[in-house]
Amino acid sequence: MKILIIEDEFLIARRIERMCREILGPILSEISCIGNLDDAKVYLETNKLDLVMLDLNLNGEDGLRILQQFAAESFHTIIVSAQKEKAVDAFDYGVVDFVSKPFEKERLKLALDRAGSTIDMGTKQLKFLSVKSKGTLKIIAIAHVAFFRGSDIYSEIHLESGEYFLHDKTLEQLSQLLSHSFLRIHKSYLVSIAQFECFLNKAGGRNFLRLKNGTELPIGRTRYPTIKDKLGLNR
Repeated sequence: MKILIIEDEFLIARRIERMCREILGPILSEISCIGNLDDAKVYLETNKLDLVMLDLNLNGEDGLRILQQFAAESFHTIIVSAQKEKAVDAFDYGVVDFVSKPFEKERLKLALDRAGSTIDMGTKQLKFLSVKSKGTLKIIAIAHVAFFRGSDIYSEIHLESGEYFLHDKTLEQLSQLLSHSFLRIHKSYLVSIAQFECFLNKAGGRNFLRLKNGTELPIGRTRYPTIKDKLGLNR
């Protein structure tokens, strides 16, 4: 696991680093500490990471700017901050956990466990994703997404309007973040439950799902019974 700590207080940054090394052991392959937003942005643009541990007050600057600018990247984020009032905003951008300062090792371990395995988002649902489009950052509301399509190490975000964008999170990562509002209907498709219109049974026993915008997507043969149950159609 490769981690970047973005924290302007040197002693706190080193404490987080020490705890990460103790908790993760050999799982941790690389860990770096940066104390300001400008250097952190350069580092994030030039390095591939698994996890960012982010303070929200960096020498008076708002750490949420990192979430807004880099939400399209594939790494996960844990917030480590005393600014509890910003927790809701942070979770809107899909952070794994919010660890309040001061914190103990056990609390940090819980957050790292969530990042390293299936992400337990509870009721704190991702509401926005950001994508890079034509050199600018575009914020997309999850409510406007019809489905995601897996594309190698990326995903395509397909909006109900028909527009689509590339995103750096894999379909598996998005499935973890959106488990309460989207269904994995196929190895290549993650579909908004709110966009479901009906099932279609076609020649050869193939099953499809039609969305409200008319899009028809294939359903994996082994997933069909589970999907019907989750949509309440077996009751």
